[in-house]
Amino acid sequence: MRCDEFLAEVRDVGEYEDQREAEQVTRAVFSVLAERLPGSTLDHLAAQIPEPLDEALDPGDRLEAEPFGVEEFYVRVAEETGALPLTARQDSGAVLSTVAKAVSGGELNQVLSHLPSGYAVMFGKPDLA
Repeated sequence: MRCDEFLAEVRDVGEYEDQREAEQVTRAVFSVLAERLPGSTLDHLAAQIPEPLDEALDPGDRLEAEPFGVEEFYVRVAEETGALPLTARQDSGAVLSTVAKAVSGGELNQVLSHLPSGYAVMFGKPDLA
């Protein structure tokens, strides 16, 4: 999936005004996801995300993933975007359900294997808990 296609999907699902807003939300969600996943998983995921959006999945100097739950994920996305946690929930779903469409099934399973089951709903998958 090309970058413009990815952002168009996020824009449609999230009902954003324009592609710029969809990109800002995507980068915020990816930034928080980069805090939650181990580096090797991020590398594999980033390889399937269109450039330049993949840059937001860079873990930086962090050596280990932070073990936080779904509600903390929403709080962190809200802090990144300046939105309320309820809006961050919708933003996360718009971006991560698009990720689920853009990456291979094997990659999606790898990502989900590093997250508690409550995260699955953000990717448009049933919660297995």
